[in-house]
Amino acid sequence: MALFYQFWYHISMTLQQLKYVVAVADSRNITEASRRVFVSQPSLTAAIRELEAEMGITIFSRSNKGVTITNEGDEFLSYARQVLEQASLLEDRFKSENASIGNTIFSVSCQHYSFAVNAFVDLIRTFGGNEYNFTLRETQTHEIIEDVAHLKSEIGVLYLSSRNENVITKLIKKNNLAFEALFTAPLHVFISKKNPLAKKKKIKLIDLVDFPYLTYEQGDFNSFYFAEEPLTEIDFDCPKSIQVRDRATLFNLLIGLDGFTICSGIISHELNGPEIIARPLDCKEHMTVGYITRKSMNLSRYANAYIEALKSHLK
Repeated sequence: MALFYQFWYHISMTLQQLKYVVAVADSRNITEASRRVFVSQPSLTAAIRELEAEMGITIFSRSNKGVTITNEGDEFLSYARQVLEQASLLEDRFKSENASIGNTIFSVSCQHYSFAVNAFVDLIRTFGGNEYNFTLRETQTHEIIEDVAHLKSEIGVLYLSSRNENVITKLIKKNNLAFEALFTAPLHVFISKKNPLAKKKKIKLIDLVDFPYLTYEQGDFNSFYFAEEPLTEIDFDCPKSIQVRDRATLFNLLIGLDGFTICSGIISHELNGPEIIARPLDCKEHMTVGYITRKSMNLSRYANAYIEALKSHLK
């Protein structure tokens, strides 16, 4: 029973990892298992090794002849199958009969970028079909890194700047991830068309003092290293600040309170409406937006298509 309680203690373990382990156990072959669960062999191997390391056990013994299940792996699998069976019962009990999903699985975690949403829309239009299971998570910076590190998402979209680069880069490397830059941009200010600053061609930091600074809340990691905004309240005198969790709320406050936020300047009027505009910020800072992936993972066709869609929208 000790293994059972240890099993539940490690809550970062995902159902997807359990499905990978069971697939390998059933087929006794990595190649066949990867075909069954629609993931590349390196990704499957990496996920299982991460699970073994997290649990502190060896589930499979590997050799040129294939894989065999160890004694502790056999016990682990018995509990893994129970968990998957219970998960299946939950789906059967609470899912609508019309909410069945197919085998197409892809997930993205990102900061609050409209171009990331537009690219996701393109992906669905290309690969959606009649059944699919895609996930888009606009979430906090630290969670983006955690999601990709633990295979919850295949791609994460975030930015680096001179303020956060050392900390974020170390965290990316620590989790065996890689950052690929998409573009580098000077800083801009998002404001409402009705904001008194809208008439300015370029905005200075001192111009912003009388307006509420809207930022995305970062939970337990609410430091300027993880801030979604390249400049925080400590970088300039900003007596008014409001933290929010979602993009719609932020834009409503931009309009309703004449607030502002600092970003790359790329905006989608199709998604966010015509009332929000971008103005260059008079400062020397830049931000580099890019995506993170696992170093050991061969990207799926969905991930590659999503990256191409990102680049297309950024043109």
